[in-house]
Amino acid sequence: MEKKNWSNTIDPTNPLIVQSDSSLLLEVYNNKFEEARNELVKFAELVKSPEHIHTYQISSISIWNASAMGIKFEEIVAVLHKYSKFDVPQNVVETIRIIYSRFGKVELLKDTTDESVILHIKDSKIELEAFSMDKLKKYLFNKISDGKYKIDILRRGDLKVDFFNQNIPIYDIAGYTPGDPLEINIVKHTKTGKDFVLRQYQKLATDAFYQSGTDLGGHGTIVLPCGSGKTIIGIDILTRIKSYTLILATSVASVHQWIKEILDKTDITEDMIGEYTGDKKEIKPITVSTYQILIYRKDKESPFPHLGIFQAQNWGLIIYDEVHLLPAPIFKITSGIQSKRRLGLTATLIREDGHEKDVFCLIGPKKFDTPWKVLEKQGWISEARCYEIKIPLLEEQTIDYLTSDLKSKFTIAAQNPLKLLVIKDLLTKYQDQHILIIGHYIDQLKTISEELNIPLITGKTPNSMRDELYKKFREGEIKALVVSKVANFSIDLPDANVLFQVSGTYGSRQEEAQRLGRILRPKKHNVSYFYTLTTKDSIEEEYAHKRQRFLTEQGYNYEIDYWKPEEILCLK
Repeated sequence: MEKKNWSNTIDPTNPLIVQSDSSLLLEVYNNKFEEARNELVKFAELVKSPEHIHTYQISSISIWNASAMGIKFEEIVAVLHKYSKFDVPQNVVETIRIIYSRFGKVELLKDTTDESVILHIKDSKIELEAFSMDKLKKYLFNKISDGKYKIDILRRGDLKVDFFNQNIPIYDIAGYTPGDPLEINIVKHTKTGKDFVLRQYQKLATDAFYQSGTDLGGHGTIVLPCGSGKTIIGIDILTRIKSYTLILATSVASVHQWIKEILDKTDITEDMIGEYTGDKKEIKPITVSTYQILIYRKDKESPFPHLGIFQAQNWGLIIYDEVHLLPAPIFKITSGIQSKRRLGLTATLIREDGHEKDVFCLIGPKKFDTPWKVLEKQGWISEARCYEIKIPLLEEQTIDYLTSDLKSKFTIAAQNPLKLLVIKDLLTKYQDQHILIIGHYIDQLKTISEELNIPLITGKTPNSMRDELYKKFREGEIKALVVSKVANFSIDLPDANVLFQVSGTYGSRQEEAQRLGRILRPKKHNVSYFYTLTTKDSIEEEYAHKRQRFLTEQGYNYEIDYWKPEEILCLK
């Protein structure tokens, strides 16, 4: 196809470079940056967004998602030509055409005769391809007409995953069961009397998911930084769908936070919201539960007694908070409830096991994403200054370290006792701030807590005590907390502005991002400080650099400092 069909002459002042590997480079400091970015996110995945150049990638899933949103092939190619400063490689256009052509050739439709769905394969070549693979052929035994097969509705999710894994996208337009109705509305003034208005990006995120209530919307994932108000987006969607809703969170503290926010931002009453946790077992029109209670069982051979909550009500919406953490049993049950509207919320879809695609297939594709640094510049999240402090290993530990296996080496380095001295220095520097000290090893955290006389919260801390300590921290009665990885997610501590990370879960990029997120909520001075303490010349350094990769790709820089036991720490 000729270029004249797509654009006028190439403009060297444009912000975009389209590369032959289907990656896109977008110049941040260009007058057309925001205009181009708003178009690219419709069909390309943001890979990294450092300060000067943002990188996007065109992939099968990004093109199929665009197709599902109603974006035409011609519109995608026109955008590339409109904003590119050089010729768009023809192989990229052809790649997009091939990917795009596979979407919509296989559909899931509603069967109006019974409780099943119809798989409609419109392309005979794809039908032959499916029959050639045992993993797909097993779904094609109940043929009802040319290219149409009746599918058990409970296999709707598994079918989508299996076909996707064979590079065959399924356009799921079988729709949803409405769920029991629930009258709920956003309020203009919160219970504390404050004006309440959604931010522009929150409205855009809701619109992208809801799609005016059509079958094009209703299932998908929204990706936004910690502290940017994903809970508010979930509440807004809840009030649009107006149906019984199940919300799944990562902890009891998160459950309480959801309940508090719903009561504060909507006109719903307390008797309409239930808590389903280890402490309470309430099922109400809006029920908030934890992943942990749902996947609890006595032993590996026993059934999951609480998974029945998925069928306990006629839910119209299920919200998965921190959706990237979905445990396998929840994935499995979710594959069987594809008739429910499903919303995933997360700061990053990174999973170290590579199962991000399952989130897309079973919860839904990414509907909205905004770079962290964009919201920082707009003042919606705090500016974060990141440091890595490298600490030597004590001489008496060096021999043990050198003669240990890799796992033991990491443990020795991560629990370096000199980290306690560094924290003491840092506490002097930030004595008037709201400080979190977070780590992976409980014994290490206990030592820090006892030596510094700072309260400790771990997985064994009773929920009532956790809530009380969080409350005292929010109110300023306590200036510092020592916390285990239970504080990695969804903890509402808006004034926390300094975090010392003393140890972590190996090279987890997701954990690094979540921990930074604990201090990103906007605040008065809107500057936060994130410190990672690592043992110099150890395997912990290597893991730290792996952990930092996601944040550096988002545009964050780590300033490196070296600490010596005989010196007083003096940082800029």
